[in-house]
Amino acid sequence: MEPDAGGPYRGAVLIRRETPADVDAIRAVHAAAFAAPDDGVPIEATLVDALRADEGWLPAYSLVATDPDGQVVGHVVATRGQVAGQPVALGLGPLGVLPDWQRRGVGSALMHAVLGAADARDEPLVVLLGHPDYYPRFGFRPAVELGVTPPQPWGPQYFQARPLSAWRESIRGGFRYAGPFDEL
Repeated sequence: MEPDAGGPYRGAVLIRRETPADVDAIRAVHAAAFAAPDDGVPIEATLVDALRADEGWLPAYSLVATDPDGQVVGHVVATRGQVAGQPVALGLGPLGVLPDWQRRGVGSALMHAVLGAADARDEPLVVLLGHPDYYPRFGFRPAVELGVTPPQPWGPQYFQARPLSAWRESIRGGFRYAGPFDEL
């Protein structure tokens, strides 16, 4: 079933955990979602592979969206992050959707699914780097408002956090992403 180019896709999109058979499709989703003319392979396409090999990898938070035929059309991942040296947060991203499926609710469905999974597993906090006009719809706000500061070289205007049910005010300090983010 093809998405309707005239509006949001209203058919069945399944959100599930990544399997080993999805690795190439996930790489292709991020390559297409973040492609820029003449830029080569986008960093997001190789970042997920590097995250899989890192100690911060958490398989429960690597989710794919599939169309009714089982094709992977989107992917999101969250990996273990630290606040003030404590493993009390997740770093979200990348989140990518195939261009033909963008602006059809797939990215929102992935975001809600990964946040729901994190909350159900008693994660206190999810952080991301993203546009400050987009992510507040998912409950994100500037992380500095919660006392969580961004890693260098990223500035606070794009560094956002979403406290979950297990969040405590004592979670304060500098944030550190999983190792592969240090190479960006």
